[in-house]
Amino acid sequence: MMAANPQRDFPEAYELCKKFDISDANMEEIVQRLTKEIKMGLAKDTHPRAVVKCFITYVQDLPTGKERGKYLALDLGGTNFRVLLVTLRSETEIDIESKSYVISKTLMEGPGKDLFDFIAECLSSFCKDYHIEKENLPLGFTFSFPLKQVGINKGIMITWTKGFKCDGVIGKNVVELLQDAINRRGDLKVRIVAILNDTTGTLMSCAFGNRNCRIGLIVGTGSNACYVEKTSNTEMLEGYQTSNKPNMIVNCELGAFGDNGVLDFIRTPYDNAVDKQSINPKRQTLEKCISGMYLGELVRHVVVELMGKGLLFKGLDSQAIHEKWRFQTSYISDIESDPEGSYRQAAMIMDQMGIRTHVEKDLACLRYICQTVSTRSAKLTSCVLACLIQKMNTKDCSVGIDGGVYRYHPHYHNLLVENMNKLLKGSAKFELIVSEDGSGRGAALIAAVSV
Repeated sequence: MMAANPQRDFPEAYELCKKFDISDANMEEIVQRLTKEIKMGLAKDTHPRAVVKCFITYVQDLPTGKERGKYLALDLGGTNFRVLLVTLRSETEIDIESKSYVISKTLMEGPGKDLFDFIAECLSSFCKDYHIEKENLPLGFTFSFPLKQVGINKGIMITWTKGFKCDGVIGKNVVELLQDAINRRGDLKVRIVAILNDTTGTLMSCAFGNRNCRIGLIVGTGSNACYVEKTSNTEMLEGYQTSNKPNMIVNCELGAFGDNGVLDFIRTPYDNAVDKQSINPKRQTLEKCISGMYLGELVRHVVVELMGKGLLFKGLDSQAIHEKWRFQTSYISDIESDPEGSYRQAAMIMDQMGIRTHVEKDLACLRYICQTVSTRSAKLTSCVLACLIQKMNTKDCSVGIDGGVYRYHPHYHNLLVENMNKLLKGSAKFELIVSEDGSGRGAALIAAVSV
């Protein structure tokens, strides 16, 4: 079959998908708007009302590559959490032992105390397995939820995201909650020396091997970025003018960009629908256009609308396609992985969704919808990266990236490079690097530079 021509083959779908298109001029406008929001987050007078909070992380040292020794890391950022024992032996040799634990829905929505007791219990059993429970090792705690840091090992929980809603945690120092849970057990000696966000860990992990890494980016279930700012610009740091360290990693909390309406000009009716049914309506506006938690659902909304009009999968229907959140973002990566003119994955996925078809025009249309939604995500992410590179005024830097959308989508990396080049117009060189285990290895590295 000849390659699909969307405008000719499925004009109605083509018209719907046009709503997701972001022109080059709009991309430049987004970069300008984001720059303004970041400046508001950094400045003391405007910080309280800023939507892009730009929290200071209190991490002012990047790894030198000379760090050595044994460190623990704990990574809590979603439905799984991990405990890691990281041994830095040389600049190139890092041993990592790790174990994953599943957090039940009951724990995700129950009292905070139960959650931290469970984490301490898993940490204890891990340390006993490796006979390190008495060593009082330093631990770096990756906590991938919005956090106001007031010190390298003190972070106040702002709000839950990603389906968590545990009572008794918001407004509290998370390090204290975990350290108390560890101490209550009495069978474990561990000291939490640093709390960090997964983006900070991603930057640190990448910087261990790439000295000019200046940005950490996550495009996974959620999305966020951090970057290296001049300490003289981080007004929320007590004594920022007199700090003897020139740099500060800033955690942008970028997912909230647009919560004040500045992205409404590129949002679609589908974004509004997904937002309304999310657990945090009117919050995390940018994240809902970019991240893995939402992309599949956006595709499902478009598909259901076209089916309702009799324009797609005619005469077919299923319960699954009408089920909220049922169309996974991983399906988008699979569907777009089929070679041009082949729709094997697309047919298999629709079969899983209860719609059995081999009509190529329909499957081509489905792929086009997926491409539309993932391309918009990549364009918005490119705006973020171009904005941060310009903000730092760097001529050459690496970006450490993690998260399933970036890792597993077949074209995401190339879409980022193409759109960043459009925006930067040759003003800076950049390299996008998959960061190896930011939330684990990165947490251990922060523990290493902090002790």
